[in-house]
Order: sequence, then structure tokens, then C-alpha cells
Amino acid sequence: MGQLDKLKTRIFADGADLERMLELAKNPLIKGFTTNPTLMRKAGITDYVGFAREALRLIPNHPISFEVFADDFDEMEQQAYEIASWGPLAIVKIPITDTKGRPALALVRRLARSGIRINVTALLSLNQVQEATEALGDAKLGYISVFAGRVADTGRDPVPLMAEAVRILGANPNLQLIWASPRELLNVIQADAIGCHVITVTHDLLKKLDLIDKDLEEFSLETVRMFYGDAQKAGYTLPCRMRVATAGK
Repeated sequence: MGQLDKLKTRIFADGADLERMLELAKNPLIKGFTTNPTLMRKAGITDYVGFAREALRLIPNHPISFEVFADDFDEMEQQAYEIASWGPLAIVKIPITDTKGRPALALVRRLARSGIRINVTALLSLNQVQEATEALGDAKLGYISVFAGRVADTGRDPVPLMAEAVRILGANPNLQLIWASPRELLNVIQADAIGCHVITVTHDLLKKLDLIDKDLEEFSLETVRMFYGDAQKAGYTLPCRMRVATAGK
């Protein structure tokens, strides 16, 4: 597996397809799972609690993050306690703000002090990383998810930002930085190079893991064969014309 064998960054599979999650749980490279309401809706899940409990039952040895979905901090807190009650590996995802942009820091601080394992999610700035780190304080275990892929979507290089986030968390060994929303497998290598603790990878992107370290000329040949094969399957034709020599040239 080359570089994958040497990875220190842990890979968490990001998705809500339970059948695929069960397959990935058998892969020693996968160390945990993350979900969110958007991924669950995309997967056609209508019973949030039923899905979550079944996932935790069938995958008992991996942490799985489930997100609160209330927009009121008191209700978020109630949902956090409910999720935490599902088992020791149920991680509670708390968004960094509510939908009005009000920080969830006080809630994060209360939950951390109560012993609930939290994944503070949807961060994009270093200011948010600093605030979330302070709010988690002396948590026994806490995750901070920075959506590096969305940072890249704005035309900014996420690597320096993520490297600085690693430094910010460095003072607290109980906190772990998650490189969230990667856009390509290169991000796995980049995350490892800067010492990021975890990277979440979607199920679709995980299908490409065997491409890491692939011989590039072999990959080139496969690409040429793909183009040729698809043209044949489509039945494409072009009129063939012989080149006619021009006198005097």
C-alpha cells in the first residue's frame, strides 16, 4: 500500500450508507465514521435514531459522529445528551454556530465539562479553531472539524490554515483536528504531512484509495484504453480522408 502503510493520520469514512459502512469497517485503514443530516437525507434515511442505533450496534468498535440538528441551544443540549446515551463510541457533533451565526461555544463548554465527547463541526477559520479549542478546554476527548475542502472551494490553499490549526491544538493532547470535506486523495497525503490527526473521506473517494502510488504511465495507458473503449461502445465514426499532396509543397 506504499504511503498508506505509513499514514499517521487516521481515516474516518464520511457517509450514511449503512451497507457500505459495514464493508468499510472491515478495512484496517478505516478508524472511525462520521455522518451529518445532509448525508443521511441523501442516503434516504427517515428514522434518524433507528439508523444511528443500528450503526452503533453493527459497528461496535469504531467511533461514529452524529450531529444535533436543532437550532436552539437548549434543544441542542438535550439532543446531545440523547446521542451520547447511545453508547461510549457515539460522538456528538455540534456546529460552531446556529443558523443565525451565534456561537455555540458556551454549549460546547458545558457539554465538555459534563464528559460528553464532542466533535465541533463546520469550522472554516482559524479564529473559530482558537475559540473551539478554548471551549473544549480540558475535555477528555474532543474533535475539531475544519472543512478544508470548503476553504479550497473559495480559492484559498487550505494547507497553511490546517497546519496552523494543528499548532493551535498542540497544547491540548486530548483534542484532535479533523481535516473535513476533502476534495481529492492528495488531501490525505497533505493532512498526514502536516500532522493532522484525522481526515474524513467520503465513500466515493474511498473507492479510489488503491490509486495512491499507482504507476503513472500505467495509469496513462488505462486512460487511453478507456477513451478508446468508450468510443467503440458508443459506435462513434468519423469520415476518413486521405491527405492530398499540394504541388510545389
